[in-house]
Amino acid sequence: MNKFRTLFIAALALLTAACGTTNTVPITGRKTHLLVDDAQILGLSTQQYQEYMKSAKISTNQANTALVKRVGGRLATAVETFLKNNGYANEVQNFQWEFNLVASNEANAFCMPGGKIVVYEGILPITQDEASLAIVLGHEIAHAIAKHSAEQMSKQMRQQYAAQIGGSVLSSVAKAKGMGTGTAAIIDMVAKTGFNFANLKYSRDNETEADRLGLIFAAMAGYDPQRAIPFWQRMAQQNGGSTKSEIFSDHPSDEKRIAELQKRMPEALKYYTPQTAPATTATKKATTKKK
Repeated sequence: MNKFRTLFIAALALLTAACGTTNTVPITGRKTHLLVDDAQILGLSTQQYQEYMKSAKISTNQANTALVKRVGGRLATAVETFLKNNGYANEVQNFQWEFNLVASNEANAFCMPGGKIVVYEGILPITQDEASLAIVLGHEIAHAIAKHSAEQMSKQMRQQYAAQIGGSVLSSVAKAKGMGTGTAAIIDMVAKTGFNFANLKYSRDNETEADRLGLIFAAMAGYDPQRAIPFWQRMAQQNGGSTKSEIFSDHPSDEKRIAELQKRMPEALKYYTPQTAPATTATKKATTKKK
């Protein structure tokens, strides 16, 4: 049994080494080992995004749509400038930013790899102003910049490999090496798990990292990062309070989220230069659900 287990671990290590790349998250410096490369995940993401947009009901509110696109574009420009100036210029080519507003009362937003961001109308009455919307979009952009989707996909792939014993694992290793960087394994995982970027749940650590980066990205774009605190306080009220346990959630509790943002505020303020143009307020509409 020990010999068999050793063979299994060796095969898994070989697969990881053959397929993996090390990614360093900007600003936080956190290192992750990814089993998928940018071309693979961007191709899959683009396909899912196109399918999603075919079925989505696009908002007809022109003012709010323009607001989302303007704030998103401003953030994307600031983030790309930062990446180019800080040793991540090669990453910029991976992003083709799109910002769309969808007609839904759900208080939510999501970002697919490559910078495809969707905002639901239901979150706008909670953001209330342009700076708070920048906090939301900065958070979603952060998921893309930190490659959280690739990290979660890699985690699922490792779990899938770990569930395959002996010869099955060795077969996966051979397939992955033969196809370059694990294309066969990715296709197999997507087919078995229904991996969906639009519905992807990140870990609490990923969400906390996205909050930190999003705060900084908003500040880089000239939006006051301190607006994050009242925004998340409004979100806590929308959710009926912030005392529920984190154990059953992939997101930090509202209370801990706000405390962590307050802790990170001095760092974000170092990147902040106040904007000179007047802020724009979104048209209000009823909401139903937490982001």
